[in-house]
Amino acid sequence: MWHLSYPRPVASPGAEWLLRSSEPAVRFRTLTELLERTDDDPDVVAAQAAIPDGIAVRALLSDQRPDGSFGVAPYRKWTGGHWRLVSLAELRYPPGDERLRPVIDAELDWASRLRVTCVNGLARRCASQEGNAIGACCRLGFSHDERIAVLVQRLVDTQWPDGGWNCDKRSAARHSSFHESITPLWGLHEYRRATGDSGVDDVIDRAAEMLLRAGLFRSERRREAIWPHFRRFRYPPYWHYDILFGLRVLADIGRVDDPRATEALGVVVAKRRADDRWVVNGAWWTTIDGSRAPEVVDWGRSGVNELVTFHALRVLKTAGWADG
Repeated sequence: MWHLSYPRPVASPGAEWLLRSSEPAVRFRTLTELLERTDDDPDVVAAQAAIPDGIAVRALLSDQRPDGSFGVAPYRKWTGGHWRLVSLAELRYPPGDERLRPVIDAELDWASRLRVTCVNGLARRCASQEGNAIGACCRLGFSHDERIAVLVQRLVDTQWPDGGWNCDKRSAARHSSFHESITPLWGLHEYRRATGDSGVDDVIDRAAEMLLRAGLFRSERRREAIWPHFRRFRYPPYWHYDILFGLRVLADIGRVDDPRATEALGVVVAKRRADDRWVVNGAWWTTIDGSRAPEVVDWGRSGVNELVTFHALRVLKTAGWADG
C-alpha cells in the first residue's frame, strides 16, 4: 500500500535559533506552532515534559508559599498571581496542576469582587483584568470554575457598542480602548476554546471588528496612527497593547489574514532583522508612585528576544506571510 508523505515545514533561521533556546516552552511552541510537529514527535514530547522545569517557570513558582500565595495581592504589579498565571499560560504550563489551585482561587475571588461604573450609559471597566483572568485560568485547565462564567458574563454585559471596552470615566470617552479590549478578546477566545460555548462568538467577532476597522493601530475616525508606542514590541505586554499583541490575538481567533491587518503585518516585517530575529523595545513598568515595579522573570529589555521573535514568526506564518 502506498502512503503519501508530506514534507515538514523547513525551519527558518529564526526558528532554528528558537530551537536552541534554554527554555523548553519556547522549543515546544516552536516545534508545534511553527514547524507543525505532532504531539507524538519525540522532540515535542521531550520539550513539553521539560516545561515545568524551565527557567522562567521555576522563577514564576519559586517563591510560592505553603498556602499557595506569593505574599502579595493578586494584581500587584508585576509579582502578583494575576501576572504569574498569564505568563504560565503563555509558557504552556501543564493544565490542571493542583499546585495552582490556591493561586487560581485567589485570582478568581479577587476578580469576582471587581465593580462596574457606568457613565453616560457606558460601562467603564478595566476589562483587561477580566480578560487576563479568564484567559489564563482557561488555558491552565480551570475553565469550568463557576466564577469564570461570572467574569465572562460581565464582559458580555459591559461591551461597548463599537465592540471593545474602556475604563475611562470621563464623559467625553466614547470609543473603546485598545489596551482594555485586547485581553478580553484573548480571554473570551480561550474560554470558547476550552468550553465550546458558542454564546460568546458574537462578542468575540465584534471585538475583533473593532481592532480591524482601525487597522490595529489607527484612529478609526481620523485614520492617523495612534500612540507611537504601539509600534514598540515589549514582552510580556501584561495589559498593554501593541501591534504585535493585537496580531497575536487575531492569529489565535483566525482573523489575522483579514486584509485590514495588512498594514500592521507590514510593521512586523519592517522590524525583522536580517538574521530573522526581532528585538524587544524595553519593558513595561508602573509609574504611579514614581517607582519601578519588579518583574519575577528577566524577560529581556533590549536586544534580540526569543518570545518576541516566536510571536512575530507565528503571526506571519498564520497570516500566510512566512515566505513574504
